[in-house]
Amino acid sequence: MPKRPSESTAFVHAQDKLAFLLALVPYLLDRDRVSVADAAQHFQVGEEQVREAVRLIAVSGVPGETSQYQHGDLFDIAWDDFEQSDEIQITHKVALDDSPRFSAREAAALIAGLQYLQAVPETLDSAVHSSLMAKLARGASEEPSQVAVARSEANGSLAAIRSAVAAGLRIEFDYVSSRGDREHRVVDPLRIDSNNEDWYLRGWDHSRQGIRTFRLDRMSAPTVTDIANLYSPGDLALSDTLFDGSGETLGVVLEVHPAAVSLLGEYLAEGEPQVKRGALVQTTVRVAHIHGLKRLIASLPGVVRVIDPPEARAAVHDWATEALAAYDDETSG
Repeated sequence: MPKRPSESTAFVHAQDKLAFLLALVPYLLDRDRVSVADAAQHFQVGEEQVREAVRLIAVSGVPGETSQYQHGDLFDIAWDDFEQSDEIQITHKVALDDSPRFSAREAAALIAGLQYLQAVPETLDSAVHSSLMAKLARGASEEPSQVAVARSEANGSLAAIRSAVAAGLRIEFDYVSSRGDREHRVVDPLRIDSNNEDWYLRGWDHSRQGIRTFRLDRMSAPTVTDIANLYSPGDLALSDTLFDGSGETLGVVLEVHPAAVSLLGEYLAEGEPQVKRGALVQTTVRVAHIHGLKRLIASLPGVVRVIDPPEARAAVHDWATEALAAYDDETSG
């Protein structure tokens, strides 16, 4: 006489069926119409098990105010297609549309975060991220705003430098400083950080005998040597900010609208006070050189003004004047 399954075994089977049903419904909704064979292959189950689950879905739902099921309270499928062509299409769904949805702004923010992850070399062209972004767009209460995250120009060297950091091996490269000087650097790589679309290497510079920060898009011909680092990340204290005021940095006083202070990001000097001047805020940023201000000021037009030192004001003024003159030459031509 065959043995009856134990209660625990039956419970496990019931859990498996429930998990399968919970996964099957969104799968069918995402694809609008799918064959029984494709669904069975996707879930690695038999075709008859898929048919059984679909029939169960068709008698599932949420009772209305009378606490008794009416026709509109149940899922429904295209029965002719299901019985004659072995194709599944849900024609009526219940309760799902009443569930909380992301707002258009929330969905756009999440999509931007996923695009940023896709920009990292290890996840370039990731089908998983693309699929999740599409689901977020479809599931939002309104169509999300179109967003795009710029890819870093340093992607080619980032993977090699990341491997050097993990292996604890010294690297060599040619580097163009913010002054435009080209030098050969020998560095113990300690950490890789990012600020918006820019990537930075933090490491011990053997020629400067100190911790330095390098922008990856200013590096050329990076070479991973077989020489072990003299220092490891635990041996040296690294600031949580990219620009910590150490080494060859210059303090520049800016006047900025209060709402734009956070846009200064890692340029803000740690511990520097922010003094209110009428409707504006006066604060200090750190740059490697006066010419490094050009990129920062250009990214915040109309909301930032250079106050001190005088040579910084003059450099930004001259740069802006030259840019306007070049623009006038192009339009007149």
